[in-house]
Amino acid sequence: MADVPVPEVGRDEVLIQVKATSICGTDLHIYRWDPWAAEHVLAPLTVGHELCGIVVERGSAVDEPAIGQLVSVESHVVCGRCSWCRTGKGHLCPHTRILGVHRDGAYADFVAVPAINAWPDPPTMPYSIASLQENFGNAVHTASTPTLAGCKVLVTGMGPVGIMALAAAKALGARSVFATDVSAYRLELAAKMGADLALNPLTDDVDAAVFAETDGEGVDVLLEMSGAPQAIDTGFGLLKPGGEAALLGLTSHSLTFDLDDHVIFKGATVYGIFGRKLWETWYQARGLMRSGAIDLAPIVTHRFALDDFEQAFSLMDSGECGKIVMFPDPADSDGPLLNNP
Repeated sequence: MADVPVPEVGRDEVLIQVKATSICGTDLHIYRWDPWAAEHVLAPLTVGHELCGIVVERGSAVDEPAIGQLVSVESHVVCGRCSWCRTGKGHLCPHTRILGVHRDGAYADFVAVPAINAWPDPPTMPYSIASLQENFGNAVHTASTPTLAGCKVLVTGMGPVGIMALAAAKALGARSVFATDVSAYRLELAAKMGADLALNPLTDDVDAAVFAETDGEGVDVLLEMSGAPQAIDTGFGLLKPGGEAALLGLTSHSLTFDLDDHVIFKGATVYGIFGRKLWETWYQARGLMRSGAIDLAPIVTHRFALDDFEQAFSLMDSGECGKIVMFPDPADSDGPLLNNP
Protein backbone atom coordinates (compact mmCIF):
# COMPACT_ATOMS: atom_id res chain seq x y z
CA MET A 1 0.00 0.00 0.00
CA ALA A 2 1.43 3.35 -1.05
CA ASP A 3 0.54 7.04 -1.20
CA VAL A 4 0.11 8.17 -4.81
CA PRO A 5 -1.34 11.34 -6.38
CA VAL A 6 -5.04 11.51 -7.16
CA PRO A 7 -5.34 10.62 -10.89
CA GLU A 8 -5.73 13.44 -13.37
CA VAL A 9 -8.89 13.31 -15.45
CA GLY A 10 -8.71 13.32 -19.25
CA ARG A 11 -11.27 15.20 -21.34
CA ASP A 12 -13.35 12.03 -21.92
CA GLU A 13 -12.92 10.65 -18.40
CA VAL A 14 -14.53 10.77 -14.98
CA LEU A 15 -12.90 10.60 -11.58
CA ILE A 16 -14.54 8.10 -9.27
CA GLN A 17 -14.24 8.01 -5.50
CA VAL A 18 -14.08 4.27 -4.87
CA LYS A 19 -16.69 3.06 -2.38
CA ALA A 20 -16.16 -0.70 -2.73
CA THR A 21 -13.84 -2.97 -4.69
CA SER A 22 -13.99 -6.75 -4.92
CA ILE A 23 -11.38 -9.45 -5.53
CA CYS A 24 -11.46 -11.33 -8.83
CA GLY A 25 -9.69 -14.56 -9.74
CA THR A 26 -7.52 -12.48 -12.06
CA ASP A 27 -6.42 -10.37 -9.09
CA LEU A 28 -5.39 -13.59 -7.34
CA HIS A 29 -3.24 -14.53 -10.35
CA ILE A 30 -1.59 -11.10 -10.02
CA TYR A 31 -1.16 -11.41 -6.25
CA ARG A 32 0.58 -14.76 -6.77
CA TRP A 33 2.56 -13.25 -9.67
CA ASP A 34 2.15 -16.43 -11.68
CA PRO A 35 3.34 -16.81 -15.31
CA TRP A 36 0.16 -15.24 -16.71
CA ALA A 37 0.56 -12.16 -14.50
CA ALA A 38 4.25 -11.81 -15.23
CA GLU A 39 3.52 -11.85 -18.96
CA HIS A 40 0.50 -9.53 -19.02
CA VAL A 41 0.65 -7.02 -16.14
CA LEU A 42 2.40 -3.73 -16.85
CA ALA A 43 3.91 -3.09 -13.43
CA PRO A 44 4.34 -0.87 -11.53
CA LEU A 45 0.70 0.16 -11.26
CA THR A 46 -2.31 0.16 -8.93
CA VAL A 47 -4.10 -3.16 -9.32
CA GLY A 48 -7.79 -4.08 -8.93
CA HIS A 49 -10.53 -3.79 -11.54
CA GLU A 50 -13.90 -4.51 -9.90
CA LEU A 51 -15.42 -1.47 -8.24
CA CYS A 52 -18.23 0.90 -7.61
CA GLY A 53 -18.00 4.51 -6.55
CA ILE A 54 -19.27 8.06 -6.80
CA VAL A 55 -18.44 10.34 -9.74
CA VAL A 56 -16.67 13.37 -8.25
CA GLU A 57 -15.14 15.05 -11.33
CA ARG A 58 -15.72 15.04 -15.08
CA GLY A 59 -13.51 15.86 -18.05
CA SER A 60 -14.32 18.79 -20.33
CA ALA A 61 -16.04 16.59 -22.96
CA VAL A 62 -18.20 14.62 -20.50
CA ASP A 63 -21.87 15.39 -19.89
CA GLU A 64 -22.84 12.10 -18.22
CA PRO A 65 -22.82 10.39 -15.79
CA ALA A 66 -23.68 13.17 -13.38
CA ILE A 67 -21.52 14.33 -10.50
CA GLY A 68 -22.68 12.37 -7.46
CA GLN A 69 -23.88 9.38 -9.51
CA LEU A 70 -23.18 5.90 -8.14
CA VAL A 71 -21.53 3.85 -10.88
CA SER A 72 -19.97 0.46 -11.47
CA VAL A 73 -17.16 0.19 -14.00
CA GLU A 74 -16.38 -1.88 -17.08
CA SER A 75 -12.65 -2.41 -16.71
CA HIS A 76 -11.89 -3.10 -20.37
CA VAL A 77 -11.00 0.20 -22.02
CA VAL A 78 -11.35 -0.37 -25.77
CA CYS A 79 -10.35 1.80 -28.71
CA GLY A 80 -13.82 2.15 -30.31
CA ARG A 81 -12.26 2.38 -33.79
CA CYS A 82 -10.97 -1.06 -34.81
CA SER A 83 -12.96 -3.57 -36.85
CA TRP A 84 -13.91 -5.52 -33.72
CA CYS A 85 -15.27 -2.45 -31.96
CA ARG A 86 -17.14 -1.37 -35.10
CA THR A 87 -18.81 -4.77 -35.56
CA GLY A 88 -20.19 -5.28 -32.06
CA LYS A 89 -17.22 -7.27 -30.75
CA GLY A 90 -15.55 -4.61 -28.66
CA HIS A 91 -14.80 -7.12 -25.90
CA LEU A 92 -12.23 -8.61 -28.32
CA CYS A 93 -10.58 -5.28 -29.20
CA PRO A 94 -6.84 -5.95 -29.64
CA HIS A 95 -6.07 -2.50 -28.23
CA THR A 96 -7.87 -3.17 -24.93
CA ARG A 97 -6.25 -1.74 -21.81
CA ILE A 98 -7.58 -3.25 -18.59
CA LEU A 99 -7.82 -1.47 -15.25
CA GLY A 100 -5.40 -3.00 -12.79
CA VAL A 101 -3.52 -4.83 -15.57
CA HIS A 102 -2.47 -2.21 -18.13
CA ARG A 103 -3.54 1.02 -16.40
CA ASP A 104 -4.07 2.06 -12.77
CA GLY A 105 -7.00 0.31 -11.18
CA ALA A 106 -9.45 0.14 -8.31
CA TYR A 107 -7.55 -0.70 -5.12
CA ALA A 108 -7.34 2.98 -4.31
CA ASP A 109 -9.34 5.93 -3.01
CA PHE A 110 -9.81 7.34 -6.51
CA VAL A 111 -9.64 5.99 -10.05
CA ALA A 112 -10.01 7.73 -13.43
CA VAL A 113 -11.86 5.88 -16.21
CA PRO A 114 -13.40 6.80 -19.56
CA ALA A 115 -16.92 8.11 -18.99
CA ILE A 116 -18.31 5.44 -21.35
CA ASN A 117 -16.98 2.78 -18.96
CA ALA A 118 -19.02 4.10 -16.02
CA TRP A 119 -22.28 2.14 -15.64
CA PRO A 120 -24.94 4.08 -13.67
CA ASP A 121 -26.43 2.19 -10.73
CA PRO A 122 -29.56 2.83 -8.69
CA PRO A 123 -28.57 5.03 -5.72
CA THR A 124 -29.98 2.43 -3.31
CA MET A 125 -27.89 -0.48 -4.62
CA PRO A 126 -25.63 -1.85 -1.86
CA TYR A 127 -22.00 -1.05 -2.56
CA SER A 128 -20.93 -4.69 -2.24
CA ILE A 129 -23.39 -5.76 -4.97
CA ALA A 130 -22.53 -2.81 -7.22
CA SER A 131 -18.82 -3.62 -6.96
CA LEU A 132 -19.16 -7.16 -8.28
CA GLN A 133 -21.39 -6.47 -11.29
CA GLU A 134 -18.51 -6.71 -13.75
CA ASN A 135 -17.56 -10.14 -12.40
CA PHE A 136 -21.22 -11.14 -12.54
CA GLY A 137 -21.05 -10.09 -16.20
CA ASN A 138 -18.36 -12.73 -16.79
CA ALA A 139 -20.74 -15.34 -15.42
CA VAL A 140 -23.65 -14.07 -17.51
CA HIS A 141 -21.52 -13.96 -20.67
CA THR A 142 -20.38 -17.54 -20.08
CA ALA A 143 -23.84 -18.89 -19.26
CA SER A 144 -25.65 -17.05 -22.05
CA THR A 145 -23.32 -18.12 -24.87
CA PRO A 146 -24.34 -21.81 -25.17
CA THR A 147 -27.98 -22.92 -25.28
CA LEU A 148 -29.03 -23.67 -21.69
CA ALA A 149 -32.84 -23.81 -21.66
CA GLY A 150 -33.93 -27.33 -20.80
CA CYS A 151 -30.32 -28.59 -20.73
CA LYS A 152 -28.19 -30.51 -18.26
CA VAL A 153 -25.27 -28.29 -17.29
CA LEU A 154 -21.97 -28.94 -15.52
CA VAL A 155 -20.14 -26.00 -13.94
CA THR A 156 -16.53 -26.82 -13.00
CA GLY A 157 -15.00 -24.46 -10.44
CA MET A 158 -17.07 -22.90 -7.67
CA GLY A 159 -15.10 -19.76 -7.15
CA PRO A 160 -17.36 -16.71 -6.93
CA VAL A 161 -17.73 -16.38 -10.71
CA GLY A 162 -18.47 -20.10 -10.99
CA ILE A 163 -21.21 -19.83 -8.39
CA MET A 164 -22.65 -16.83 -10.21
CA ALA A 165 -22.53 -18.82 -13.47
CA LEU A 166 -24.42 -21.60 -11.73
CA ALA A 167 -27.08 -19.13 -10.64
CA ALA A 168 -27.24 -17.67 -14.15
CA ALA A 169 -27.65 -21.13 -15.66
CA LYS A 170 -30.59 -21.81 -13.35
CA ALA A 171 -32.14 -18.44 -14.16
CA LEU A 172 -31.72 -19.03 -17.90
CA GLY A 173 -33.73 -22.25 -17.74
CA ALA A 174 -31.26 -25.11 -17.30
CA ARG A 175 -33.00 -28.38 -16.50
CA SER A 176 -30.34 -29.36 -13.96
CA VAL A 177 -27.00 -27.90 -12.89
CA PHE A 178 -24.12 -29.91 -11.44
CA ALA A 179 -21.19 -28.25 -9.66
CA THR A 180 -17.66 -29.42 -8.91
CA ASP A 181 -14.91 -27.98 -6.73
CA VAL A 182 -12.30 -29.18 -4.22
CA SER A 183 -13.47 -26.72 -1.54
CA ALA A 184 -16.19 -28.02 0.79
CA TYR A 185 -17.01 -24.41 1.72
CA ARG A 186 -17.68 -23.41 -1.85
CA LEU A 187 -19.64 -26.57 -2.61
CA GLU A 188 -21.91 -25.75 0.32
CA LEU A 189 -22.39 -22.25 -1.08
CA ALA A 190 -23.11 -23.76 -4.52
CA ALA A 191 -25.81 -25.94 -3.00
CA LYS A 192 -27.37 -22.87 -1.38
CA MET A 193 -27.38 -21.16 -4.79
CA GLY A 194 -29.32 -24.02 -6.37
CA ALA A 195 -26.88 -26.71 -7.55
CA ASP A 196 -28.69 -30.00 -8.09
CA LEU A 197 -25.47 -31.88 -7.31
CA ALA A 198 -22.38 -30.41 -5.62
CA LEU A 199 -19.45 -32.80 -6.03
CA ASN A 200 -15.89 -32.85 -4.72
CA PRO A 201 -13.54 -34.81 -7.02
CA LEU A 202 -11.27 -35.50 -4.04
CA THR A 203 -13.99 -37.52 -2.30
CA ASP A 204 -16.74 -38.17 -4.88
CA ASP A 205 -16.83 -40.23 -8.07
CA VAL A 206 -17.86 -37.29 -10.25
CA ASP A 207 -18.19 -39.32 -13.46
CA ALA A 208 -20.39 -41.95 -11.87
CA ALA A 209 -22.62 -39.39 -10.13
CA VAL A 210 -23.18 -37.25 -13.23
CA PHE A 211 -23.74 -40.20 -15.57
CA ALA A 212 -26.24 -41.61 -13.08
CA GLU A 213 -28.16 -38.32 -13.05
CA THR A 214 -28.13 -38.01 -16.85
CA ASP A 215 -29.20 -41.58 -17.78
CA GLY A 216 -25.67 -42.31 -18.92
CA GLU A 217 -25.62 -39.52 -21.51
CA GLY A 218 -23.49 -36.90 -19.82
CA VAL A 219 -24.19 -33.18 -19.85
CA ASP A 220 -25.39 -30.99 -22.70
CA VAL A 221 -23.29 -28.01 -21.64
CA LEU A 222 -20.00 -27.50 -19.81
CA LEU A 223 -19.24 -24.14 -18.18
CA GLU A 224 -15.55 -24.34 -17.23
CA MET A 225 -14.70 -21.68 -14.66
CA SER A 226 -11.67 -23.11 -12.83
CA GLY A 227 -8.76 -23.31 -15.27
CA ALA A 228 -7.67 -26.48 -13.43
CA PRO A 229 -6.36 -29.14 -15.87
CA GLN A 230 -8.13 -32.02 -14.08
CA ALA A 231 -11.43 -30.12 -14.00
CA ILE A 232 -11.14 -29.34 -17.72
CA ASP A 233 -10.45 -33.01 -18.50
CA THR A 234 -13.33 -34.18 -16.32
CA GLY A 235 -15.70 -31.62 -17.78
CA PHE A 236 -15.00 -32.58 -21.38
CA GLY A 237 -15.15 -36.25 -20.45
CA LEU A 238 -18.70 -35.71 -19.18
CA LEU A 239 -19.77 -33.57 -22.15
CA LYS A 240 -21.99 -35.65 -24.40
CA PRO A 241 -21.49 -35.84 -28.19
CA GLY A 242 -22.78 -32.70 -29.86
CA GLY A 243 -22.55 -30.74 -26.63
CA GLU A 244 -21.35 -27.19 -26.06
CA ALA A 245 -18.57 -25.94 -23.78
CA ALA A 246 -17.92 -22.35 -22.68
CA LEU A 247 -14.51 -21.77 -21.08
CA LEU A 248 -13.72 -18.79 -18.85
CA GLY A 249 -11.13 -20.17 -16.40
CA LEU A 250 -7.46 -19.29 -16.98
CA THR A 251 -4.94 -22.14 -16.82
CA SER A 252 -1.92 -19.79 -16.45
CA HIS A 253 0.22 -22.33 -18.36
CA SER A 254 0.03 -24.86 -21.17
CA LEU A 255 -1.66 -28.19 -20.52
CA THR A 256 -2.08 -31.63 -22.07
CA PHE A 257 -5.54 -32.01 -23.59
CA ASP A 258 -7.14 -34.84 -25.58
CA LEU A 259 -8.47 -32.73 -28.46
CA ASP A 260 -9.41 -35.78 -30.53
CA ASP A 261 -11.72 -37.51 -28.04
CA HIS A 262 -12.91 -34.45 -26.14
CA VAL A 263 -13.78 -32.20 -29.08
CA ILE A 264 -13.33 -33.54 -32.60
CA PHE A 265 -14.84 -37.02 -32.29
CA LYS A 266 -17.63 -35.61 -30.12
CA GLY A 267 -18.53 -32.88 -32.60
CA ALA A 268 -18.42 -30.49 -29.65
CA THR A 269 -18.78 -26.74 -29.95
CA VAL A 270 -16.29 -24.82 -27.79
CA TYR A 271 -16.46 -21.12 -26.91
CA GLY A 272 -13.66 -19.09 -25.39
CA ILE A 273 -15.15 -16.45 -23.09
CA PHE A 274 -13.34 -13.17 -22.52
CA GLY A 275 -14.76 -10.27 -20.58
CA ARG A 276 -18.27 -9.07 -21.31
CA LYS A 277 -19.99 -8.18 -24.56
CA LEU A 278 -20.13 -4.40 -24.67
CA TRP A 279 -22.73 -3.54 -23.64
CA GLU A 280 -25.07 -6.45 -24.24
CA THR A 281 -23.90 -8.46 -21.24
CA TRP A 282 -24.35 -5.52 -18.87
CA TYR A 283 -27.99 -5.16 -19.93
CA GLN A 284 -28.55 -8.93 -19.57
CA ALA A 285 -27.06 -8.86 -16.08
CA ARG A 286 -29.17 -5.86 -15.10
CA GLY A 287 -32.29 -7.66 -16.32
CA LEU A 288 -31.53 -10.81 -14.32
CA MET A 289 -31.00 -8.74 -11.18
CA ARG A 290 -33.99 -6.42 -11.60
CA SER A 291 -36.36 -9.29 -12.37
CA GLY A 292 -35.38 -11.05 -9.16
CA ALA A 293 -34.19 -14.10 -11.11
CA ILE A 294 -30.82 -13.87 -9.34
CA ASP A 295 -30.01 -12.60 -5.85
CA LEU A 296 -26.29 -11.89 -5.53
CA ALA A 297 -26.37 -11.09 -1.81
CA PRO A 298 -25.45 -14.64 -0.65
CA ILE A 299 -22.33 -14.52 -2.87
CA VAL A 300 -20.78 -11.78 -0.71
CA THR A 301 -19.45 -13.68 2.30
CA HIS A 302 -16.68 -11.42 3.65
CA ARG A 303 -15.91 -7.72 3.86
CA PHE A 304 -12.58 -6.07 4.70
CA ALA A 305 -11.13 -2.61 4.93
CA LEU A 306 -8.87 -2.09 1.91
CA ASP A 307 -5.94 -1.60 4.29
CA ASP A 308 -6.41 -5.26 5.28
CA PHE A 309 -5.99 -6.47 1.70
CA GLU A 310 -3.32 -9.04 2.63
CA GLN A 311 -5.75 -10.85 4.92
CA ALA A 312 -8.46 -10.59 2.27
CA PHE A 313 -6.23 -12.15 -0.38
CA SER A 314 -5.09 -14.88 1.99
CA LEU A 315 -8.72 -15.81 2.60
CA MET A 316 -9.47 -15.70 -1.14
CA ASP A 317 -6.50 -17.99 -1.79
CA SER A 318 -7.77 -20.49 0.80
CA GLY A 319 -11.05 -21.05 -0.99
CA GLU A 320 -12.96 -20.65 2.28
CA CYS A 321 -15.06 -17.77 0.99
CA GLY A 322 -17.43 -16.53 -1.63
CA LYS A 323 -16.99 -13.01 -2.95
CA ILE A 324 -14.74 -10.74 -0.89
CA VAL A 325 -15.38 -7.00 -1.00
CA MET A 326 -12.99 -4.34 0.32
CA PHE A 327 -13.77 -0.75 1.30
CA PRO A 328 -11.24 2.11 1.11
CA ASP A 329 -13.29 3.87 3.81
CA PRO A 330 -14.44 1.28 6.36
CA ALA A 331 -17.44 3.50 7.13
CA ASP A 332 -18.82 2.68 3.67
CA SER A 333 -19.13 -1.03 4.41
CA ASP A 334 -22.67 -2.39 4.00
CA GLY A 335 -22.04 -5.27 6.38
CA PRO A 336 -19.75 -6.41 9.20
CA LEU A 337 -16.02 -5.99 8.52
CA LEU A 338 -13.56 -8.68 9.48
CA ASN A 339 -10.99 -7.41 11.97
CA ASN A 340 -13.20 -4.38 12.60
CA PRO A 341 -12.72 -3.27 16.24
